[in-house]
Amino acid sequence: MKDPYQILGISPTASDAELKSAYRKLAKELHPDVNPGDTIVEQRFKEVSSAYHMLSDKETRGKYDRGEINADGSPRMSNMFRGGGRAGSAADFDDLVADMFGRRRQRQPAKGQGVTYSVTVPFLEAGLGGVRRIRLHDGKHLEVNIPAATKDGDSLRLKGQGMPSPNGGPNGDAFVEIQVSRHPFFVRDGLDIRIDVPITLSEAVLGAKIKIPTIHGPVSVTVPPGTNTGKTLRLKDKGIVIKKGADTECGSEYVQLKVVLPDEPDSRLQEFAREWTRAGDYNVRRKAGLE
Repeated sequence: MKDPYQILGISPTASDAELKSAYRKLAKELHPDVNPGDTIVEQRFKEVSSAYHMLSDKETRGKYDRGEINADGSPRMSNMFRGGGRAGSAADFDDLVADMFGRRRQRQPAKGQGVTYSVTVPFLEAGLGGVRRIRLHDGKHLEVNIPAATKDGDSLRLKGQGMPSPNGGPNGDAFVEIQVSRHPFFVRDGLDIRIDVPITLSEAVLGAKIKIPTIHGPVSVTVPPGTNTGKTLRLKDKGIVIKKGADTECGSEYVQLKVVLPDEPDSRLQEFAREWTRAGDYNVRRKAGLE
């Protein structure tokens, strides 16, 4: 395998963010679903995935940078033992000792390369959990469980679903990197959900019962009389839910209300506003100390 830094087009001093950015760009460009039937591009995609898998693991990256392992993850033992004017390897030394006692050292077959896939998950499916069907490097399809509370950038490990070993060892692992798509009106904030909800002028002035969407389904809430734009209502336990054994942790949904006037000017509303203004002293900027 080539140098993983060269495969991803980054320098050995690249940050984690630069590493991830380079991988995402190449993965989108080279993904088999985008290039069906192109075996050359598919092989390039496998190389990019393997390189990212190696460098995204800090421990493995450190070993590679220190020259302890090769680009394929196998130990680099050369130059550890020297003698007779020739550099030897630890494997050569062990074999020599083993031969002296009439036995040969059994080497463990290397594990196959890891493969990284990228899958886009809808917002609600990431929050509530679901199942995604992905296509593996060998053409097979696999259903992957998306746990509830999955975040953008999370990675799922599929043991033994990576590349086969070149010499009879166990298969490598597959890693599924999750990209969560945006929602039209929900925004996630940790375990909480935030949403902006418009209300009419009459609902703001007089108060009202309105329906609010949540990730668990619509609920009815009360808008207090005299509500201003920016007022926030908290819907307890209507956010992301995480189950940890017997314990359950629930976020909340925060609803920010926004008073919205009609798109077209309403003559009756305008006349009412003029009469109401003449009848009283109402200056919000003076009250805020801006005048």
